[in-house]
Amino acid sequence: MITGQDLIDKGLQPGKWFKDALEHINAQGLEGESLEAYLNTKKPAPTIPLLAQAVPFHENISADTPIEQDNIDYVRQSMQRLMRTPTVVSGAIMPDACPAGPLGTIPVGGIVVARNAIHPGMHSADICCSVMLTNLGKSDPKQVLDIAQQLTHFGPGGRPEGQQFALPADIEVEFRDNPYLNSRRSLSMAREHLGTQGDGNHFLYVGVSRNTGDTMLVTHHGSRGPGALLYKQGMKVAENFRKAISPETDPNNAWIPAESEEGQRYWAALQTIRNWTKQNHLCLHEAVVEQLGATVQQQYWNEHNFVFRDGDLYYHAKGATPMDPKFMPDITGPRIIPLNMAQPILIVAGSTTETNLGFAPHGAGRNLSRTSHKRSKLGQTKEEIFAEETQGIDARFYFNQIDISELPSAYKNAEQVQQQIVDFDLATIVDEIRPYGCVMAGDWEQDAPWRKKKLAKAAANAQADDSALAE
Repeated sequence: MITGQDLIDKGLQPGKWFKDALEHINAQGLEGESLEAYLNTKKPAPTIPLLAQAVPFHENISADTPIEQDNIDYVRQSMQRLMRTPTVVSGAIMPDACPAGPLGTIPVGGIVVARNAIHPGMHSADICCSVMLTNLGKSDPKQVLDIAQQLTHFGPGGRPEGQQFALPADIEVEFRDNPYLNSRRSLSMAREHLGTQGDGNHFLYVGVSRNTGDTMLVTHHGSRGPGALLYKQGMKVAENFRKAISPETDPNNAWIPAESEEGQRYWAALQTIRNWTKQNHLCLHEAVVEQLGATVQQQYWNEHNFVFRDGDLYYHAKGATPMDPKFMPDITGPRIIPLNMAQPILIVAGSTTETNLGFAPHGAGRNLSRTSHKRSKLGQTKEEIFAEETQGIDARFYFNQIDISELPSAYKNAEQVQQQIVDFDLATIVDEIRPYGCVMAGDWEQDAPWRKKKLAKAAANAQADDSALAE
């Protein structure tokens, strides 16, 4: 009788397949050549090891301070570990590069090119985070900002009934036709989250063109709930493949084989999420234009957090702006690179070079985490920091709570990032949208019910302790 140990002694990897194989082998009395022939049809394919050496990647970044150098050192270590992933063929980092997780995780400002593989962890939960610009001619910037603030929606969740935008029928059909997107929850979020911007570094910005003096509306946000749900499913599928075909690969870098049925469906789902996200921007812009009574002079859009395909190569851009037209089939204008709320948004053009792989930065990036930045500001009130850093602009927070982790000092020096764009030949700046003002989510968690409940409980416990001491 053949046992599991006999198979292990033959160098076979144990797994779920052992049970059925052993039943068949012993029922048929297989041995010798017939046993080997059967095992060759049933045993899993050999697993794929990590690359012996990291694939070289291009560094389009430099440091001017020790903090910036520390940041680059961590990003470099992370990329060196990631670039041993078996599917990877090339990579690059941009001037806005900063860590986005443990070592081996693709950094913000990173581009990783893989052959015949889609890595969900390399586009992250905020799939298709993007920016849209609408030229509103000589509209009054304050009026635009006032109207936009009333029409937009920041924070968790979606819009309440009566304030929702209509989900276009063609996009709904795409959701229903894809098994990754056709759940009741995904479809519900596709309707409720349309016209919402989330939180964090997402914004609604109003400024004036340096070249023409026209007023510009710019929004920055991604795919919200629908994208987050797709990412979660993608990571599960990729993890199943990782365990079977490349267990040495870091879970964050697991992949879905692009030519598999799962890979083809996932790629199609990414395109649907892209369409939905573009509509997420567009419905807000159209609503502002309608209420303002303005005429649109120009409008364009680009994502900077997505997977782009060129033949069998999949370019994973984690916070990197696509410059090469092959990445954007619906290109209608130049690209948009925001820096921080007090600095101009850069309008850029460019092409593929050996070192940029067809991309430019997506923004300014950070040298410190949100928590570390807040710690660096101890001794100043939020109001003092806000007043100092937003002089000359109309900066607003949707929840009326200042979030100092989104003020200009939380980001890398904008002028240095802009200079590195020039120094590394990443793009050509063709215009600047100079800031009038912006709306961001702000610290919406400060007044969140769970936080109030936690503070109330802590206060009650403190009062109880004081009473016990008094007794």
